Amino acid sequence: MLAAARELFASQGYEAATVRQIANLAGVSVGSVFTSFASKADILSEVMKDRLEGLYAELNGVIPHLRGSTADRLRSMFAIHFAFEHRHVQLFLAHLAAAYDWTLGPGATPYGRNLRLQELLIDCLARGVAEGDVDPATDLRGVVDLLLAVYAWTYRLAAWENSSAEKMIAAMDRQIGLIAKGFAPR
Repeated sequence: MLAAARELFASQGYEAATVRQIANLAGVSVGSVFTSFASKADILSEVMKDRLEGLYAELNGVIPHLRGSTADRLRSMFAIHFAFEHRHVQLFLAHLAAAYDWTLGPGATPYGRNLRLQELLIDCLARGVAEGDVDPATDLRGVVDLLLAVYAWTYRLAAWENSSAEKMIAAMDRQIGLIAKGFAPR
């Protein structure tokens, strides 16, 4: 079911794909899908959870070796994220779209509610506080929210312009520079 859902979300988008199509492609009944998942959003959450495990393994291996300022480390982290997700842009756009579905149940984990990514970003910012390039009075959760919003917004380039990962990384790099000016010590 997850492979079928991943294929449909990637090719048709989250809104257009139906649970009936997922069941048909998986060769199971619609009832079987709902035995395993409460909703289409829960299916998408599970698809993304499976995919993101690879990304987090990659980040966990790289983050301890990142050097430079907090802004530089954030740029590197997001560059890895863009390169990873750009391989399946339509699937990630579906994940973003689901974040705006007001009917999501408690089992769904849309973009923005991913605690693992939030923790990685908080850790990076906290390291910056310890190293003196992030103002200790900075609202770290607020900066994480801003970074995630900018990251999601940058995907408009993929949706509207079919942009490369490199173009999105360049846009995010500029935006991180602007955000970093706001959390720099005064």
